[in-house]
Amino acid sequence: MKHVSILVPAGEAVVGSIEGPHKVLSQVNDFLAGAGQAPAFQIELVGLTRDKTFNQGLFTLHAHRTIAEDFRTDLIIIPAPHGDLAEAVALNAPFVPWIRQQHAAGAEVASLCLGAFILAATGLVDGRKCATHWLATQQFAAMYPAVQLVPEQVITDEQGLYSSGGAYSYLNLVLYLIEKYVSRDLAVCCAKVFQIDFGRRSQSPFVIFQGQKDHADAPIKKTQEFIEQHFADKLTVDELAAVSCLSRRSFERRFKKATSNTVAEYIQRVKIEAAKMSLESSQENVNEVMYSVGYSDTKAFRTLFKRLTGVSPLAYRERYSRKAPALAA
Repeated sequence: MKHVSILVPAGEAVVGSIEGPHKVLSQVNDFLAGAGQAPAFQIELVGLTRDKTFNQGLFTLHAHRTIAEDFRTDLIIIPAPHGDLAEAVALNAPFVPWIRQQHAAGAEVASLCLGAFILAATGLVDGRKCATHWLATQQFAAMYPAVQLVPEQVITDEQGLYSSGGAYSYLNLVLYLIEKYVSRDLAVCCAKVFQIDFGRRSQSPFVIFQGQKDHADAPIKKTQEFIEQHFADKLTVDELAAVSCLSRRSFERRFKKATSNTVAEYIQRVKIEAAKMSLESSQENVNEVMYSVGYSDTKAFRTLFKRLTGVSPLAYRERYSRKAPALAA
């Protein structure tokens, strides 16, 4: 039986990312008990203190243990903090040496959604792949440049160090761990009971590209705004360098440093984001959408769209159109 420690973070937290894993792992034990088998998990909440309230007293959790106690665990689950992430990392710094100590003794560690910030603070994923919520990727990359951020992935497994993508995709990681520790049959059964899309491995379809403007380079920010206003035009690097009043070489270097994208990549992402919005809200066909964002090569547009979103333009419309189809009678 594996001992699972679900952390109770200091500060505010997404309580569902504490309760959710507890519920799903407990269900595995219930299934096994029904089959006359021993439980697979001993699940405990572990905190810095015994009692913790969240959401201005709306939720109170009682930890089974604190990290001051002497015990060994097999799996540490780090839930998602809520609020200012740099502050959350600082508040939860006391967990860091404990996580490192338990890992050195053989424990595996899994971060859920924004819990990746606390996992990364341990240094255990330096040089390794890690996922987090797509909304926080720019801040994560700035805070933890030594970590290999993979923003499109729902699950990473780096030799016993796990992470998940945004929001409820943490449930996909929990299913992955159940399959690994117990059996695929039980993981599939839990997926059906909790109605989780078991096979999902990419969060790309959910990403909303907002333009990386969290920087202080004014000429680059000016050029980004120009691109977003003229994305349907055929923009050249020389033209954009002129907008920024920089030499082409300096412009390209500073643009990549500020946005983490090349100029061409940024233009592509702006165009595809515009196409996504059109597919969600308009009745234009895929070719009309393609022309409206400045593409004329159907194959190139569809290939790029699928590379950035994980699905075809038509599949994207079917999934996210704001004009929902009527329910069958």
